[in-house]
Amino acid sequence: MDLILTGGRVIDPSQHLDAIVEVGFAGGKVAAVAKSIPRAPATTVKDVSGLIVTPGLIDMHTHVYWGGTSLGIDAEDFCRRSGVTTSVDTGSAGPGNFAGFRTHVIEKSAVRILPYLHISHAGIYGLDYGLEVGESENLRLMNPAAAIDVVEANRDLIVGMKVRVGRYSSGDQGVAPLDIALQVAAHTGVPLMAHIDEPPPSYDDVVGRLRPGDVLTHCFRPFPNVPFTGQGKIKSCVEAARKRGVLFDVGHGMGSFAFKSARVMLANGFQPDTISSDIHKLCINGPAFDQVTTLSKFLCLGMSLNDVIAASTCNAAFALKRLELGSLKPGSVGDATLLSFDEGEFDYVDTVGEHLAGDRKLTSRGVVLGGKWWHPA
Repeated sequence: MDLILTGGRVIDPSQHLDAIVEVGFAGGKVAAVAKSIPRAPATTVKDVSGLIVTPGLIDMHTHVYWGGTSLGIDAEDFCRRSGVTTSVDTGSAGPGNFAGFRTHVIEKSAVRILPYLHISHAGIYGLDYGLEVGESENLRLMNPAAAIDVVEANRDLIVGMKVRVGRYSSGDQGVAPLDIALQVAAHTGVPLMAHIDEPPPSYDDVVGRLRPGDVLTHCFRPFPNVPFTGQGKIKSCVEAARKRGVLFDVGHGMGSFAFKSARVMLANGFQPDTISSDIHKLCINGPAFDQVTTLSKFLCLGMSLNDVIAASTCNAAFALKRLELGSLKPGSVGDATLLSFDEGEFDYVDTVGEHLAGDRKLTSRGVVLGGKWWHPA
């Protein structure tokens, strides 16, 4: 064994495991999970008593094309503070600038970056302080033929297509950018992640087009375009979409998560499939902050610890079709996150300014990457 974590409470929803056991890593992979793992003289043993050990956290919605887009942040810095080992970049780059993203950011990053490719040629290029230009407003920027070529040339990395539709991202184009992105996704056989903001188009128009395995992000967004009726019931289009296999992702961000929406949906028994931060330059200092803060909000809203961890590990791996991630089963990628579960009084805020007095908080305390202790150094 190269590394053994001992003394921690291991929570791995992929194995329905919640117990104090050891986790051993060798050759960059998880090698063993047992009450006691044999040591060799060269084995590094870390006592993590009092902490929770989970599979490496996956943040399903980030923007980490730092230096290439105005809203990009540094992936490694974010992952240290969040305990994230896989950062899923959701459409920062399009066909016209994906090569730079791959060469200058993804391939140089210590943490894993898996991208969705934007259908818009330059990706998300017009978001910054005092500036908001919807990249889907101009259909001349949709480049489906080039998108197909980029997906085919980068199948080792690209996990799907991305499109943003709504009043601020596609203007009066309605669902046209979504339909173009769906054609590319169908042609290449990859999932689509769809962003939704204020109408038009409506929640119904967007979610009604999505296929099994596609992801709707910002699923608990504030009014208008909420997933429930005025009577507090889940919209029939949402129930139908889940039944056919559409996945629902939180995507907190700067303006896309409301406690009210989450409360209504959770009260109806509708949990998100994946919980993600939608972290970028405009929300990293609040209200999103990081992935563990986003997870903590759902703990305080009543989701169980195991369900919250599943939404950032095995559920995310399923959505990405990367089942070697999000698990501590022997043979899985050797990533792990160490968390503290603290009780006390904590203030949380959503994207419309509502505050929640929380009584619990998850904090990142350590990261294992590729079977090696990575952070803190």
